Amino acid sequence: MKKIIEKSLENSYTYQQFRNLVSHLLTKNKSTGHKQSEEMTAFSSLNDRRMKRLDKTIKISDETSAVMNTISQPQTWLVIAEGWCGDAAQNLPIIHKIAETSNLVNLKVVLRDDNEDLMNLFLTNGGKSIPKLIALDKNNNVINSWGPRPTIAARMVANYKTQHGVIDANFKQDLQVWYNKNKGENIQDDFIKLVRNIQVEEV
Repeated sequence: MKKIIEKSLENSYTYQQFRNLVSHLLTKNKSTGHKQSEEMTAFSSLNDRRMKRLDKTIKISDETSAVMNTISQPQTWLVIAEGWCGDAAQNLPIIHKIAETSNLVNLKVVLRDDNEDLMNLFLTNGGKSIPKLIALDKNNNVINSWGPRPTIAARMVANYKTQHGVIDANFKQDLQVWYNKNKGENIQDDFIKLVRNIQVEEV
């Protein structure tokens, strides 16, 4: 596992590099990922706009900042994502803002399709769901993970699948509405718990 993680880190991007890559590919009518289509490019374009908006508007709570400031050892937050992924677009800008509140957290982004071995280590119910965050200590050991969605959104998805069998376009629209209304509060709560759990493990 460690070799796979370290190889993925060599192929990783900073958040800004990832943002630049998504924007650059759109100038060529492309998205990230191995599968190219007009639909994927359209998703990527929509997500590029979402990320730009969130980069400007998201606010990190005082509680989140305070908990982040309790981190005492260097960590790397390695996030598996793609430009076409709606959940990644809604969550990655917030993860970036959270990571920025601590000078001991180094955020890195890798593309799912280019890092299949890594993705296969962190499946969700057998699926390659993204975004997936892997928290690493200073020696690149896994100390926690998160994703692919905030807890409330994950529960919404699970309940809808139970009732309808599949996630359809109507639900995806409802999920985006929830993200817009929640304004990153649920993911901040998740990361407060994630960081506190890491601190407990370190004691």
